[in-house]
Amino acid sequence: MACSCGFYAWSIPAVGPNEFREIGKTNFTRIVPMPNTHKWSIAHDHTLVSIPLKKDNHSPELGSFTDEFYNEHAQKLKEVKHVFSKLGEDAMESMMMIDAIQRLGIDHHFEEEIEAVLQKQYMKSSIHGDCDEDLYEVALRFRLLRQEGYTVPADVLNNFKNKEGKFKQNLREDIRGLMGLYEASQLSIGEDILEEAGNFSSLLLNACLQHLDRHQAAVVKNTLEHPHHKSLARFMTKNFLTDFQGTNGWINAFQELAKIDFNTVKSVHQKEMLQISKWWKDLGLTEELKFARDQPLKWYMWPMAIIPDPRLSEQRIELTKPISLIYIIDDIFDVGGTLDELTLFTEAVNRWDLSAFKELPEYMKMCFKTLDDITNEISTKVHKEHKWNPVGSLRKAWASLCNAFLVEAKWFASGHVPKAEEYLKNGAVSSGVHVVLVHLFFLLGHGITKENVDLVDDFPGIISSTATILRLWDDLGSGKDENQDGHDGSYVECYLKEHRGSSVENAR
Repeated sequence: MACSCGFYAWSIPAVGPNEFREIGKTNFTRIVPMPNTHKWSIAHDHTLVSIPLKKDNHSPELGSFTDEFYNEHAQKLKEVKHVFSKLGEDAMESMMMIDAIQRLGIDHHFEEEIEAVLQKQYMKSSIHGDCDEDLYEVALRFRLLRQEGYTVPADVLNNFKNKEGKFKQNLREDIRGLMGLYEASQLSIGEDILEEAGNFSSLLLNACLQHLDRHQAAVVKNTLEHPHHKSLARFMTKNFLTDFQGTNGWINAFQELAKIDFNTVKSVHQKEMLQISKWWKDLGLTEELKFARDQPLKWYMWPMAIIPDPRLSEQRIELTKPISLIYIIDDIFDVGGTLDELTLFTEAVNRWDLSAFKELPEYMKMCFKTLDDITNEISTKVHKEHKWNPVGSLRKAWASLCNAFLVEAKWFASGHVPKAEEYLKNGAVSSGVHVVLVHLFFLLGHGITKENVDLVDDFPGIISSTATILRLWDDLGSGKDENQDGHDGSYVECYLKEHRGSSVENAR
């Protein structure tokens, strides 16, 4: 039912995708490592594993940050901002700085500076077109603008095609440009030229691997396997940052800021995990619900990836709470309750009436009481912070989720396998994405108006599409959810029954 979430956290990352800083076509004599983007996986690994950082001069113990530490951070930030302002007139240099900042995960310190540079680059490309002959610069500008929401046509890449409409073969000499082109192709919204660019650059980059030394090949391979746009979160280790060197002063300045910033963020996350662990233990749900999952730190990885900004600590903690309950309620429907109990539970949630739970098992009463408490607590905080009471929207989202869970429970109880599209429509709701994003919308508090609230309540395309993608992707992993005895079904199963004779491969 609800999608499973595993992850890789704080492991030693491979070399970064933009390490060919000054390669000058096929000249690999000046390679400057750039930071890596770490890939998250929602797989079936449910253990929280990290590789600890060795303590250094910038690594204070948890909760022991001193005025000296904060002053050092502020001074380093001031220095980097000054460097940014000095180099801002150089288009290529400023874009490379933005790329480095984003890969290091410190872009929240430079929102205004980044926006100013990108706005200037957008105006340049809109008025004069993109006539640059450097593939890397054109690809980097395209990617930075499009990933920030600017409308940038993909035909800027036509300058690199020959008369036959094919990408020029002499581009094979420009490794850095090809890596930039491959990363730009990841932002395709269906354009043929970007699909072609991705295939072209991937083919040439893979072909060049055997001609590179071990380090150079690792750079190219990492770009192919972990392009920046496909990575959900960025984590650096001390080992990696130690290798982050550069010939330019601004690279070194970013390195120092990132080291300090990383330890600050690490401490923030540790504090958050302690708070969540204590909250979860105090709830006592797992004592009553022996069959339910007991993985609060794993569930915390969702908010950690969705809202990585260190300043949004309270929002991450609060968002972990409804996410945890999605999994608990999923387990109740999947392996805990009888169909009659689940029907009564769903009706009670729709009415949001605690008295309706009198005839239900104690664990269901406890679950709903927790749901009610968390919903009221979050609603109170949102109302206090943003002057809007979201309790109606939150209750409606929970009711929709339980309704979808009940539909699946009835299908399983009766042995009915629904049509593929019927399954998917319901599965998008039972993924829990709507509940998460509705809570996130109110917790962030951006643009809360009656019109926007009505839109969010009605499961708009931006939410339903996200939920559908996650549902299909989760179904491609396994029909069985984790180590439970319940049955989730899958789109592949429904498709195969509906389309007799289709192979599993074709269904997938």
